[in-house]
Amino acid sequence: MTEHSNAQDGSQRIEVLIVDDHSIFRQGIQMNLDLHADIEVIGQCSNGPEALQTIMDKQPAVVLLDINIPGINGIQVTRQLVAERVPTRVVLMTGYDDAEQVIHAMRAGAAAYCAKEISPDKLVEVIRLVMGGHYVIQEQVFDRQGLEDWLSSGVEAIAGQYYADLADTFSPLSPREMEILQFVTHGLSNKEIARALQISHQTVKNHMTSILRKLAVEDRTQAAVFALRRGWVRLRETGSKEPDDE
Repeated sequence: MTEHSNAQDGSQRIEVLIVDDHSIFRQGIQMNLDLHADIEVIGQCSNGPEALQTIMDKQPAVVLLDINIPGINGIQVTRQLVAERVPTRVVLMTGYDDAEQVIHAMRAGAAAYCAKEISPDKLVEVIRLVMGGHYVIQEQVFDRQGLEDWLSSGVEAIAGQYYADLADTFSPLSPREMEILQFVTHGLSNKEIARALQISHQTVKNHMTSILRKLAVEDRTQAAVFALRRGWVRLRETGSKEPDDE
């Protein structure tokens, strides 16, 4: 269920889930949304796995989802929701805003991308717009075709000078690629990653090639910096057990 009737006036209320690892930020958003009769906050989550499970179970109309959350980042949560055909509209929020990240976010399946400094009134407007089938990138509002055109021009402008084939550039990373990227940020070599994940060295190399293309970076160091600066992975987290020292 994505909406339910308001018994008082018969109108439809938009069910919203808030996901952020800072409780004060979540509470601030809820206090604002509670002022609007057409919006109902049905819950809060603080990390990716919890958010994914809650969305799967409750299927709110809209989720306000921070990109930089523990466990599974917001872009990966979005990607999985799309893969599972969950109808919840995703509004990704970020404290780190740049052209590359917004393309990753929208290609993953987000309905909107907003800076966390967005005004309370504007956030409410974004929620209503995405419920109306629109796509929002900061101050820009698109229909589906407009979004596709924006993404195509954005990818070509940023990566076209490096890649002749743009099909995979800025595509969402797979769960395995995110796992490998996490190990890269910890400084592990391809051989060490292969041993930790019990896969072949060549498989890791193939995944790394895909990661570099999707992030539009030239080497593993740039990939690690890209992910760490945007909060996609965290140094204090490990996706899998690291190999023992030999």
